[in-house]
Amino acid sequence: MKYTFVTLFPNLIEGYFKDSILKRAIEKGILEIDYINPRDYSTNKHHKVDDTAVGGGAGMVMNPQPLFDALESLKAQDENVHIVFMTPVAKPFVQNDAKRVAKKSHIAFVSGRYEGIDERVIEKYADEVFSIGDYILTGGELASLVVCDAVSRNIDGVLGNADSLEIESFETPLLEAPSFSKPQIYEGLSVPSEYLKGNHSKIRSLKLALSEAKTKFFRPEQLKKHQTQSH
Repeated sequence: MKYTFVTLFPNLIEGYFKDSILKRAIEKGILEIDYINPRDYSTNKHHKVDDTAVGGGAGMVMNPQPLFDALESLKAQDENVHIVFMTPVAKPFVQNDAKRVAKKSHIAFVSGRYEGIDERVIEKYADEVFSIGDYILTGGELASLVVCDAVSRNIDGVLGNADSLEIESFETPLLEAPSFSKPQIYEGLSVPSEYLKGNHSKIRSLKLALSEAKTKFFRPEQLKKHQTQSH
């Protein structure tokens, strides 16, 4: 998988790939990371990439020329690149999206800044548009990293133990059951006793009950979905 980040601030993204799982995936050749800065494509003598909003409104908008040229250059290099824009007005990004998009060979994440990107850029170049939540960030870089991380975990070879994908939250409508590590008792707090008895059938039953309780408390709409699928 190749990721290209189209961003005015590559430094905000680079550091994330210098440690842990994604670093190892890059070293193994499973992932490749590249960057395109729209400022490098600006025809403005001062390399400006923003302008006032047509029709009024506060703030500046990323204008189309640098992004059109940057994305045209990208598509000339790889016509199969899958271009994703991050914006709070898009559909919510969910786990099924991560699994589906992980099958692509090259994904480009376009990160907006200021008050957003000229809509004509999105209309012309977007293959998909995602939101990571109903809130506003100062730029799209964090959102791009969130989606990149979620997608990467679903690529063969990225995780040390691929079996862990099967028991994670959102692989079913239920949230994942609570996890515990050693020691069995810490600061007077104990691991559930059933976890310690070695009866795997009872452990599975307890984990299911805990999963349902957690889902009922945090995400009741997910519990309803689970109950519907179970009947």
